[in-house]
Amino acid sequence: MALVAVGQLTSTASMANNLRQCQLLVKKAVHAGAKALFLPEATDYIAGSGEETVSLVKSVHDSEFVLGLREEARREKLPIHVGIHEPGLDSKKVKNTVLWIDDRGEIAHRYQKIHLFDVEIKDGPVLRESRCVEPGMKIVPPFDTVLGKVASTICFDLRFPEISLSHKRHGADIITFPSAFTVPTGKAHWEILLRARAIETQAYVIAAAQVGRHSEKRVSYGHSMIIDPWGVVLADLGDKDNEPEIATATIDHALLRKVRSEMPLLRRTDVYPEI
Repeated sequence: MALVAVGQLTSTASMANNLRQCQLLVKKAVHAGAKALFLPEATDYIAGSGEETVSLVKSVHDSEFVLGLREEARREKLPIHVGIHEPGLDSKKVKNTVLWIDDRGEIAHRYQKIHLFDVEIKDGPVLRESRCVEPGMKIVPPFDTVLGKVASTICFDLRFPEISLSHKRHGADIITFPSAFTVPTGKAHWEILLRARAIETQAYVIAAAQVGRHSEKRVSYGHSMIIDPWGVVLADLGDKDNEPEIATATIDHALLRKVRSEMPLLRRTDVYPEI
């Protein structure tokens, strides 16, 4: 068994302020005895426009946010899973990525978001992530950690079960969904989709979420969650945004084995293709 912490905060265009919020979350995770901390999508910054998003981006070697978080991980010997921006191949775009910073402060894993959020909700938000973000081109297999095998996805990837099913086939124990869901889509679909991904993969789901108002145009739903392989919500941070907060839950490998052995989900790959 291993205790994990999921963090929730309100990132803005200030990387320095966002780092301070994360440092507080690290302290809370360490105090709770967590073996790893999971942070939301775009924790380094959420800008007010696509142009500002591109103007703020820095490489991981130059970002005060990433360097600061790596130092926190090294000093506290606490692995950190965190969503950031990285420079795109096109100078007018960025990459939306997630990093696993290990307990030595080294970047040990990276995944780039595949599905970009291009939506127009009636009487709701209009977002075109593809205007300033380059899509990833591959599913990155689960990687070994002290918690078991961890697999990364990001936000809108949640709506596409193919990625999670691929991670299941490669033995994922935990699937992550760092996110910044809008309020209307969060109210309608967030918990339902997260529980579905946990149930169909028989894996733990850890979904760190942005919360509250980032700018005039942008508000996030919150409700960071940890869900077990039976679909039970073990932690839910709600939508309060008064200060950065964590919730914790235990990753129980005995429960993983029990769920998978009692209800084996055997694919009929003689009928349909394997993902």
